[in-house]
Amino acid sequence: MTAAAKQVRERGTERIALANVMSDAGLTHGGFYAHFGSKDDFLQATVERMFADSPFAMLRDPDRSPRQALSDFVEYYLSPEHRDTRVDGCPLPFLSAEAPRLRPELRELLSDSTEKMMNIVGRHLDVLGHSDPEGEASSCVAEMIGAVILSRAEPDRSRSDAILERTRTAVLRRFGLLTA
Repeated sequence: MTAAAKQVRERGTERIALANVMSDAGLTHGGFYAHFGSKDDFLQATVERMFADSPFAMLRDPDRSPRQALSDFVEYYLSPEHRDTRVDGCPLPFLSAEAPRLRPELRELLSDSTEKMMNIVGRHLDVLGHSDPEGEASSCVAEMIGAVILSRAEPDRSRSDAILERTRTAVLRRFGLLTA
């Protein structure tokens, strides 16, 4: 699944090569069918794994307060490290542009996962006393995903970094998490 997730991030869902994934995982191409009924089942499991391994997990960490979870999540999500990763990170910036071409089950998975992220952010904002936690969560999550997409598209490193920094500052300020 790790090899598959890497290929999805590098090539997209339509250009994933099953033979290469199986080879990267040290398995035979025939072994694929022992685990999955079809390429669609395989892609579904891969995208589910991408979400399970994403920075989204920071928001659900019971050892972090809502304030700390949000702060850590925003800081990482809008970092050069997250922008530059091709092995982990949130699958939404990778898959959003492909969404119109994905089969309905994968589109539904993306939609459900985005909604879960917004709901958890909203619950944290509610605990922190925000007057419109659902609206703020929706707006800021969309802004964060868009900033990562745009920063990855920007070839000039300083402009790319500025997109992330400006968005990080704006989101932290709106969430009341900006320190000094």
